[in-house]
Amino acid sequence: MLSCVIHGQGDLRVDELEAPSPGPGEALVAVRYGGVCGSDLHYWRHGGVGDFRLKEPMVLGHEVVGTVVSYGAGASGPLPSTAVAVHPATPCGVCPECADGRRNVCRDTRYLGSAARFPHVQGGFAGRFTVPADQLRPLPTGLEPRRAALAEPLSVALHAVRRAGEVHGRHVLVTGAGPIGCLVVAAAKAAGAGHVTVTDLLPEALRYARIAGADTVVRADDPSDPGWPSEVDTAIEASGVAAGLDACLRLVRRGGTVVQLGMLPPGQSPFPGNLVVSREIELRGAFRFDTEFDEALTLLAAEPSFDGLVSAVVPVREAESAFALAADRSRSCKVLLDFGK
Repeated sequence: MLSCVIHGQGDLRVDELEAPSPGPGEALVAVRYGGVCGSDLHYWRHGGVGDFRLKEPMVLGHEVVGTVVSYGAGASGPLPSTAVAVHPATPCGVCPECADGRRNVCRDTRYLGSAARFPHVQGGFAGRFTVPADQLRPLPTGLEPRRAALAEPLSVALHAVRRAGEVHGRHVLVTGAGPIGCLVVAAAKAAGAGHVTVTDLLPEALRYARIAGADTVVRADDPSDPGWPSEVDTAIEASGVAAGLDACLRLVRRGGTVVQLGMLPPGQSPFPGNLVVSREIELRGAFRFDTEFDEALTLLAAEPSFDGLVSAVVPVREAESAFALAADRSRSCKVLLDFGK
């Protein structure tokens, strides 16, 4: 079977691997689509994500949909041939965070296509792969696999909006209009946000933000842009750069909330911390998701407009060109790998 494997920095290969067999408690899934994520791009371009460095070849991918093939001993779930999305996280269930209901920050989780532990957790960019059976989610009626491939990043966005607190009727600023930022726009509008302003450097990214439902888009490098708000109630930083966080802290109202969703570069990042103090700003982090995955599938089934955020579907044999396209935000939003029927 064809698999998208990262061997080191800049060394992405489409390898022929042997199909696995499901072990006890596992399901075997035939993959149809896999979404190229920012973390996949980091492994490709930099050989790691933050402090998580590659130590061995790893199958990438954690945004995957496909069909059930079979089950291992003691496992059950949707019938074979059922179209499913795969929740990529396997939390330990016993650490203090899991016990506190915050499984998304489990200290011993396993996440598809992640080098956070060794041996690495192999991902889902493969013709077939195994996963704990309880991580399968049958697609709601009417939800096509192509759109369902957005479930994982939409879950991240839904969790970030949840971390922001009540946004109904409020003005929300989103810095960064990459795939996650655009999905934050959609999640905020679904939560009843009264107005969503989005900033980015690229016109094409802002065009996708409009598709996602943004009310106002602003060139982040143009201080004279009339779309800049004087003040917002809530800000969600989705660009992963210090300038985005700076903008959020300067534009959010006194007593407002800023959610840092974009992964900032390793090491120290400058930010106007004095504003957090003098304006009593709530600064919160948002990492991955948990139960939001099921909410994401329901929302995707109800909103065909999400199709507009998928900018390209590329055969897995052309994985490197797909990664290059996904890395070029002037030409793309979400890029999917197609593993065939």
